[in-house]
Amino acid sequence: MYLDSVGHRSSSPSRKEVSTSSRADGLLSQNHNRSASSSSALAHAAFPQGASGDANESTELSNHLTSYSSDTSGEVKPEPQASSTLNTPHREPEYPSFLVDTRTRSQTGWRRPSDRLLPRIVSSPAIETRADLAGIEMEVRKLVEDLRSTSIDIQRDAIAKLRLLAKHNMENRIVIANCGAISLLVNLLCSTDLKIQENAVTALLNLSINDNNKAAIANADAIEPLIHVLETGSPEAKENAAATLFSLSVIEDNKVRIGRSGAIRPLVDLLGNGTPRGKKDAATALFNLSIFHENKARIIEAGAVKHLVDLMDPSAGMVDKAVAVLANLATIPEGRNAIGNGGGIPVMVEVVELGSTRGKENAAAALLQLCTTSSRFCHMVLQEGAVPPLVVLSQSGTSRAKEKAQALLSYFRNQRHGNAGTGRA
Repeated sequence: MYLDSVGHRSSSPSRKEVSTSSRADGLLSQNHNRSASSSSALAHAAFPQGASGDANESTELSNHLTSYSSDTSGEVKPEPQASSTLNTPHREPEYPSFLVDTRTRSQTGWRRPSDRLLPRIVSSPAIETRADLAGIEMEVRKLVEDLRSTSIDIQRDAIAKLRLLAKHNMENRIVIANCGAISLLVNLLCSTDLKIQENAVTALLNLSINDNNKAAIANADAIEPLIHVLETGSPEAKENAAATLFSLSVIEDNKVRIGRSGAIRPLVDLLGNGTPRGKKDAATALFNLSIFHENKARIIEAGAVKHLVDLMDPSAGMVDKAVAVLANLATIPEGRNAIGNGGGIPVMVEVVELGSTRGKENAAAALLQLCTTSSRFCHMVLQEGAVPPLVVLSQSGTSRAKEKAQALLSYFRNQRHGNAGTGRA
């Protein structure tokens, strides 16, 4: 997803759309608004995000997830939400809450002036009538048929309209999927026409807001084509591909499939070299993938820790997202070594002192993992002056943050007393 304020792509139809209306519809968020060059998805984690094009969609997706906090083991996971399908995207200190239709049926769909010549979708009581739904279905069937055309121009027009239809409300997403559009859109991810490819990935991102469509997209063998877009697409297409992978990864089995399909390395490349929105989308996707234990080593081997540590610079606007991913990676030895040896300890201590509520909690969880498994890292943490901010956190943080801060302080005391009681014969 999944919003960060990375700017809105008012002229770009790609992911921003989701965030504008559909993100509201459904990974990534408004901070994740995908306007000019940012996009993302995630609704559950605590991260600021930006968006692009329909990317807004992905941004909201990113906001799609709920807030992430670490459990007692230190692993960061999305916090339970009242509804798995209705997560409001808000992107800052959390992985975005999942995408959902935030407008009520009585509200009118928002349209930009540039959308006037495209299908008009109105989320009002009128669209609920059988006649209107039948009309939409007829239009969608015609557009789906046009996707099979040998004319590039006809394909471009049809896919742009389907993207917009998928942006506006859940009924449209269901109709589009039922009319057989998903497999055709997946095939078009490999189009040599960059605009068709961009609209195809954005349409799939919008469709993925619906939980049933998530499964249908994955079952249409979309993961490898999405990786292809990550590697070869335009900046906005890459953003929305990352956001779509995030959206699909909400399903547990897809975390496994995505990780084993080779998506992690191009996601890490986007994390290090993408647009601001692309980096946020990549972080959101990697966060979700890191919840599955097997993916952690892959993420570390792909070089993500260096990028994540760099992104803990407050000027990047991604501190909470980076810390959340690092807290998960710190639960395995390779992750702890990469963080401790890669300059992660000073910035973690800084987050404990100056970060957001969620950032402090996740930074404390990561430091607890580092200190209790390595005397060298523990010494480095103490040298960074971690005790005073941990004392403050142990008294005023969230319940989890207090627990982790107290555990760290207790560990430091025990280590000191243990060393004091040990003398040479």
